[in-house]
Amino acid sequence: MSRLSDIVLPTEAKARQLVTDRGTFAALDAAPGPGTLPLGSALLLPGFTGSKEDFIPLLAPLARAGFRVLAVDGRGQHETDGPRAVSAYAQAELAGDVRAQAAAIAAEVPGPAHLLGHSFGGLVARAAVLSSAQPPPWASLTLMNVGPAVVDAPQQGRTRMLVDALSTTDMASIWEAMRALDPRTTPDEDPEVAAFMRRRWLNHVPEQLIATGEQLLNEPDRVAELARVGLPTLVISGAEDPTWPVPWQDDMARRLGARRVVIANAGHSPNISHPVETARALVDFWASAG
Repeated sequence: MSRLSDIVLPTEAKARQLVTDRGTFAALDAAPGPGTLPLGSALLLPGFTGSKEDFIPLLAPLARAGFRVLAVDGRGQHETDGPRAVSAYAQAELAGDVRAQAAAIAAEVPGPAHLLGHSFGGLVARAAVLSSAQPPPWASLTLMNVGPAVVDAPQQGRTRMLVDALSTTDMASIWEAMRALDPRTTPDEDPEVAAFMRRRWLNHVPEQLIATGEQLLNEPDRVAELARVGLPTLVISGAEDPTWPVPWQDDMARRLGARRVVIANAGHSPNISHPVETARALVDFWASAG
């Protein structure tokens, strides 16, 4: 779970509803200054148990660099409603939502469109590209801290425990158990951030977490399939990642013929811990791809 340090939106961003032909999605929308024509747009997809707020640190630097950026809650995530049925969160359904989000953004923002998925969001982004008409509607794909297939063995065990608990235990009790086991929990934690983290967890639809957790445990390796699309791709990560080991991501980038960027001293969420360096890498890549 990405651990936020701040939940205050920059002046460049606002909360809004993104209306699509597959429903309405809660979003954070950051834009360049008034009267500035965007260089293009970027759609940012959060990871398992995450939300659009995981991208707050990136919004200002990306908007100031000239890009219109929308981070979204997927169906059943945080502030976007979702059905109480596991089947509603099949990967094909989530990919269809991303295609609809991209179409809605394209109707608003001229120029090249870029797609970024963080962690589990990277698997959804990949599925959206592979299920789109060819060529896909994006100028580039960024895979941030995501690997070629299932998560590493220790993370599989933790994910399996969570998925099983979601079938038998209420969300509030699971939250308290996770907090007790999290070594990052400290007494001096910002109370507003702590309250947000709990509220976000409770807002998730349990069936969404069950379905997406199972996908983390069963995702096939689709790297060769993605390579055949030929879409300019960036594989970016922190220098350490317990979910998909960094050497796995190195190899995935090689197989894709992708640009590879490693953010020094960062972990699974460089978007939070090292936003300036991460934004710089994204802007450089988008400029070259668009």
